[in-house]
Amino acid sequence: MAKQNVAEQFVDILVRAGVRRLYGVVGDSLNPVVDAIRRNAAIDWIQVRHEEAAAFAAGAEAQLTGKLAACAGSCGPGNLHLINGLYDAHRSMAPVLALASHIPSSEIGLSYFQETHPDQLFRECSHYSELISNPQQMPRLLQTAVQRAIGRGGVSVVALPGDVASQQAPDKSIEHALVTARPTVRPGDAEIDALVRMVDEADKVTLFCGSGTAGAHPEVMQFAERVKSPVGHALRGKEWIQYDNPFDVGMSGLLGYGAAYEATHACDLLILLGTDFPYNAFLPDTESGVRIAQVDVRPEHLGRRSKLDLAVWGDVRETLRCLTPRVRAKTDRRFLDKMLKKHADALEGVVKAYTRKVEKHVPIHPEYVASVLDEVADGDAVFTVDTGMCNVWAARYITPNGRRRIIGSFSHGSMANALPQAIGAQFTDRKRQVVSMSGDGGFAMLMGDFLTLVQYDLPVKVVLFNNSSLGMVELEMLVSGLPSYGTGNQNTDFAAIARAAGAYGVRVEKPKHLAGALKDAFKHRGPALVDVVTDPNALSIPPKIKAEMVTGFALSASKMVLDGGVGRMLQMARSNLRNVPRP
Repeated sequence: MAKQNVAEQFVDILVRAGVRRLYGVVGDSLNPVVDAIRRNAAIDWIQVRHEEAAAFAAGAEAQLTGKLAACAGSCGPGNLHLINGLYDAHRSMAPVLALASHIPSSEIGLSYFQETHPDQLFRECSHYSELISNPQQMPRLLQTAVQRAIGRGGVSVVALPGDVASQQAPDKSIEHALVTARPTVRPGDAEIDALVRMVDEADKVTLFCGSGTAGAHPEVMQFAERVKSPVGHALRGKEWIQYDNPFDVGMSGLLGYGAAYEATHACDLLILLGTDFPYNAFLPDTESGVRIAQVDVRPEHLGRRSKLDLAVWGDVRETLRCLTPRVRAKTDRRFLDKMLKKHADALEGVVKAYTRKVEKHVPIHPEYVASVLDEVADGDAVFTVDTGMCNVWAARYITPNGRRRIIGSFSHGSMANALPQAIGAQFTDRKRQVVSMSGDGGFAMLMGDFLTLVQYDLPVKVVLFNNSSLGMVELEMLVSGLPSYGTGNQNTDFAAIARAAGAYGVRVEKPKHLAGALKDAFKHRGPALVDVVTDPNALSIPPKIKAEMVTGFALSASKMVLDGGVGRMLQMARSNLRNVPRP
């Protein structure tokens, strides 16, 4: 058997860990690894136009598959471009291995051309960031990096000088069985006992769910039924918990709607399930009298947003499996029914915001675009969502059903995430519909990687909400009492750009053409862009928001931020309300 060099061994270990593609931009220090990939049929090199897109794509792939994904950047500026996408992957708990190739090992520390210190630079956005300075560190260092990324859920970074990558791998290297899946974590008996007592003592229990409820939908519903609990959710919990949920009272937070805020403040016991919801102003304070318990598989999340009466370290599904049979079944539905009615009433009050003459309104209401998109998209579609106003439209109008996925930069809040995340999502399954809900500002920022769709003939459908502005920033300025400045974009025909790049492109300016344009684009076999000219003034601001309440993306003292439509959520609320027993 021919001896391997370090690059070949590096690639073989990635393949053993389940990695099937490496996203990146080629460069001299990366050449040994890229050449090793060229000669390995089990893994592909995916050429993107910007390394930031490579990291976003890898993060989206990891979120969809739950498996390790990988990206790479060449020395200095190349791997520096990875950092924003890696921050997003890390904060989304997506297992990603990033290869940061490095300058020649003999020149490190001597201010060499393109020199940086990647093993230091990436430490804040990773669980593990180390430099391979000697072939003898292989394969142990890479195996450690892989298992950190998978085991802890997040990013590992390996810095590898190009000259070391070309050297011979150790003859008697130790390769062990790799851990490629995470275990479930069951809380201790003492914590379960304490949580049972808290639930039994409370007359009114509310559940507030985040992304940690993934895979636990049946368990959450069983527990809610047993204790007659309203169930609210954060944005990242929407896709996992909102569907088939007769206890749904909506979403709390910046984009919140319905009765979730009231349900979390009017209860005796609030149980936070798998959520690191950052806006503590939307949670009960210490003077509210509400007791709070939190269940999370990441112990560092426990208690960092609110004062807890009980912290439970464990997987949500396993915790509820232990808890539900032990708590006393409650029979009093008054609190639950009251919150369900408030939820339906709240949605009735705002739904008219997007139903009034929308079929004739020009420029097109973005709410209407999202509503039509929700209706014509596939039942198992993957939606990638740009940060900003597209977050609002996805939160309010995209209907989860247990098969759809909604991916965005929901924890990191980066612009320009939707298009590159769609690339990673589509590579996992070319036959599954992937829709990038892009804003014109975010799309323009990483527009070069639209060419990646064309090059690989990826059938991603980009639905562009083109209001020629940075809408969320404009909103923040308006709420702060400032005139909008620096937020306007040139009114660009992005459909023409798409066609010039060799893709399908259509521009929609009238509502009556919207549904047909979306359906035609979705039927197209390759990449497509639907450039929808939307109304930049489509926001209605609640009258009680004051300038001091807004800081960036968070409000400090408001139940709801945007008074807009809610799509088919009103239908679900009405349906749940019909199930409320009548006296």
